[in-house]
Amino acid sequence: MFLFLLAISLGLTIQSHSYHKSKFVSSANFLTGSIYTVKSDISTYFGLRKENEVLLEENSRLKNLLQLSENDEVTIADSTLVELGFVFRPAEVINNNFSKANNFLTIKGGKNQGLKPAMGVITSNGIVGITDQVGANFSTVLSILNSNSSISVQLSKTGHFGSLVWNGKDPNVLQLIDISRQAPVAIGDTISTDGRSTIFPKGISVGTVNDFSFDQSENFYIIDIALFNDMTRTENVYIIENKNAEEIKELETRSTDE
Repeated sequence: MFLFLLAISLGLTIQSHSYHKSKFVSSANFLTGSIYTVKSDISTYFGLRKENEVLLEENSRLKNLLQLSENDEVTIADSTLVELGFVFRPAEVINNNFSKANNFLTIKGGKNQGLKPAMGVITSNGIVGITDQVGANFSTVLSILNSNSSISVQLSKTGHFGSLVWNGKDPNVLQLIDISRQAPVAIGDTISTDGRSTIFPKGISVGTVNDFSFDQSENFYIIDIALFNDMTRTENVYIIENKNAEEIKELETRSTDE
């Protein structure tokens, strides 16, 4: 009863005195603002859970795949790839085309940073392209979204290999060609690099089988690959250097000439 009467008296006091009314409104606004702030902070905190999961997943992949050395080079953590001499260098993309038939990227990094033509370019999610023109401090990258691009990849599950090309349509979907009809292909199969060149080591992620059909005239599958990497939002990349590339090419040239 006391609290009821107190509430009534306070209400009458606030209604009849402008000073008390203004103080009440101010306090109410402060209280409401504080509640909304806390609510917003809580919502933001739980909204970040998904972002944190994405970051943790990416960090886990990077820790499993890469290790940063003291000279700012990134080397493959897998001992087999270390022995093969693959070195990863970080670089920043300053220009990215993806709406033309023949697209290129421009990156910070050139001869002064140890870059050369025909080096693989990837992100933590998948392949991006191959270095093309290399200047002193900047380079262009032949994007996988280019009609002149053809990269040897494989069905990760079976090892059947073919060429990754682009038909110039969807920047998030590429085509895998020259896969024999004997290969078991299924929606969702993972595609990765096959290590058949000196540019990309084996096992770099590419994407998954999105759709496929059979070309009766050529006796091969035509497979649509949904990329892991978003080629329209590429900002930071890794440049792959194969320390043994020159030796391998020299040996292959000798074998061809003999």
